[in-house]
Amino acid sequence: MPTTLRKWAWLPVLAVGLGLYFLVQATLIDTGNVNYVPSLILLGALVVPLSFLTFVAGHTGVWRVGPFLLGIAALFGGVVGIVTAGRLEFETLRGLGTTSLIGIGLIEESCKLIVPVLILVWQWQRGTVRVADGLLIGVAAGMGFAVLETMGYAFTALLASQGNIGDVEETLLLRGLSSPAAHMAWTGLICGALWAAVAARWTLAATARLLI
Repeated sequence: MPTTLRKWAWLPVLAVGLGLYFLVQATLIDTGNVNYVPSLILLGALVVPLSFLTFVAGHTGVWRVGPFLLGIAALFGGVVGIVTAGRLEFETLRGLGTTSLIGIGLIEESCKLIVPVLILVWQWQRGTVRVADGLLIGVAAGMGFAVLETMGYAFTALLASQGNIGDVEETLLLRGLSSPAAHMAWTGLICGALWAAVAARWTLAATARLLI
């Protein structure tokens, strides 16, 4: 794909995603069929993160991460990250109470790195460690985590409001708008620095950037 087209590919992804979301929304309103609620939650949680991933992919220069590897990073990174974080957070809250909120943040950020680190080890063994690829893989893993977490919050909002779709859409909107600057950005930055440290053979400067 030409560079110019790659840079702007996120716009049609966003437009198509929003179109599908509003189509499902209109059908849900017109029919009152609750079977459309899962589709609404899935699309609402996915559209913005997927658009941001496409945006990053179009602005990271030359990269060789195929859609299959990105799919693995997003799916397994999201599932493994959110399940591991959920178990650790449960134990942390039970042991320390609400004073452990900082610890929860550190747990989530660490758990999102499990699958990316495994991919990094695989790339390192093949001699294909590239900083831009690390940034993209990190954003993909953060996307998977953000989507699954948003779907959970939206479902919780549905139950707490006794089926109020307005509350669900408000949750999807707030978390969708914040996801690029939250889970996705943090994981992307950490992975980019991690890939850079490995590519530079853990020089002092690269290691310092990773820690910072």
